Amino acid sequence: MTAASLKTPAELAELFAFYASAGVDEALEDAPVDRFAEARPRQAERAPAPVAPARESRAEQRAPEPGLNRMPERLAAAPGLDVSRVPDAPARPMAAATVPDEGQIMLARQLAASASTLDELRQHMAAFDGCNLKFTAKNLVFADGNPSGDLMLVGEAPGRDEDLEGLPFVGRSGRLLDLMLAAIGLDRTSAYIANVIPWRPPGNRTPTPHETEICRPFIERQIELVNPKVLVNLGGPSAKTLLNTTEGILRLRGNWRVHTTASGTAIPAMPTLHPAYLLRTPAHKKLAWRDFLEVKAKLRGLA
Repeated sequence: MTAASLKTPAELAELFAFYASAGVDEALEDAPVDRFAEARPRQAERAPAPVAPARESRAEQRAPEPGLNRMPERLAAAPGLDVSRVPDAPARPMAAATVPDEGQIMLARQLAASASTLDELRQHMAAFDGCNLKFTAKNLVFADGNPSGDLMLVGEAPGRDEDLEGLPFVGRSGRLLDLMLAAIGLDRTSAYIANVIPWRPPGNRTPTPHETEICRPFIERQIELVNPKVLVNLGGPSAKTLLNTTEGILRLRGNWRVHTTASGTAIPAMPTLHPAYLLRTPAHKKLAWRDFLEVKAKLRGLA
């Protein structure tokens, strides 16, 4: 079903509901743009011969009226549709459309380095406006669990459930992670959980390299302040960012690496498969189980 084929208000309502569930919440322009009017002069220049008057008249009759917010003609002319009742896109702060520059990365590094506690770091991150993801997310997803625990787990970025609750790993992947921790005798009171990216990317898209570099100083400082005995990288993006490698997660997992903090502390790190990946590929749960057994043995040896 295409937008141009819709004729009834019920069909339009169904389409708008689909747009809303897909995350469409703003227009691309602040004001309606009549693309047909822009195209007509160019089409006239390319025309090899003048068009018959009768055809020009019909073309003018088919041209959409300005102000319909670029709706297709058949959609705007649907029987019973009151275009004036279609809500406008909500206004967004101008900063949301700003592309961060290298200065924002430097600012993030300065703010992260100036935080002497996790509470200060959280305050700096909440006030930081240098990452565009903040303007589309509902909440800052800082961390969950016990910062005094021996184990710290770091994923990539929050999803929809995490964004709504402001906590990492609370959806289906979070429930699986809880089971994985319980299998080695741990839970959220004895482990600390965070993400490389603290704001949900719109539509759960993959964060860009620039967004990752902006957020990197915050998660690195967070790890340094927690100072866990063992670090677990959940998924390839976390492992690549914090272990400075380009290898894929299936090659990385199961092999101990080292994360070195800015102060020079070397923390044993175990890359493993992300719970969301395991939900899609349950046959690989046995691989993650082996990795968590390695983590359990390492924690026992460092106790």
